[in-house]
Amino acid sequence: MEKTSKYDKNNLNSENINKTTKNYKIIGDELRTKQLTGKGSKFGKYSEFIVGKKGFAAFLKYEFLTCTFSDCPGALGIFLRGIFYRFLFKKVGKGVSFGRNITVRHPNKIVIGNNVVIDDNCMLDAKGTENKGIEIKDGVFIGRNTILSCKDGNITLGENTNIGFNSELCSANDLNIGKNTLIAAYVYFVAGDHTYNVTDKPVIEQRGRSQGINIGENCWFGVKTTVFDGVNIGNDVIIGASAVVNTDIPSFSIAVGIPAKVIKNRL
Repeated sequence: MEKTSKYDKNNLNSENINKTTKNYKIIGDELRTKQLTGKGSKFGKYSEFIVGKKGFAAFLKYEFLTCTFSDCPGALGIFLRGIFYRFLFKKVGKGVSFGRNITVRHPNKIVIGNNVVIDDNCMLDAKGTENKGIEIKDGVFIGRNTILSCKDGNITLGENTNIGFNSELCSANDLNIGKNTLIAAYVYFVAGDHTYNVTDKPVIEQRGRSQGINIGENCWFGVKTTVFDGVNIGNDVIIGASAVVNTDIPSFSIAVGIPAKVIKNRL
């Protein structure tokens, strides 16, 4: 008797995929890198993935502002970017400092509050087709080389959040960081995942999914912490260095280890 595979190549086992992702937001194919590496005009790809708006006028404004002021050094550069970058983003508050060589994608979906500091070489990527994008509230500091990356998701940084250098916040759903949260260097928030239940297709060709991440207020994340998709962390939580957080952590907890486990209640 001929054996049949439950992973049928003809229908890609869509029923099985739906069962495993019903509580997730599905990441659309239009955000995959194959849209960049496939066929199509370079101008169209650039406008869609970088500028975020169609049309030559939007392209010219983006190119003029980023090419003219992005690499301008010293206090003069900070001063000029503070004046002219407000025409690049959806909204920019007062007293904002932009460092050198900041990469910006879909700036029309980025809102920045008052007295925000974005250090050198950061990336603000609000890419998506239906998302709201990135909201950075008052008094936030973002350390150099840090990446805020949306894949049709949203990122919200609460007031006075401080993010160390070389960190990455990636969101395909909602990634919310509460106010007064301290995030050390090399910390990763990964609000997204891949399906892998179809064994006769590479993972890169299967659907992405995301539940999102929610972080409470007044938290502290030690250096090299990783927080996975679907995690909810309460208020006043401390996560030890190099911890891997894959489950919810209640308020006022101290958690350490791989995977992270609560070792103490601060109360």
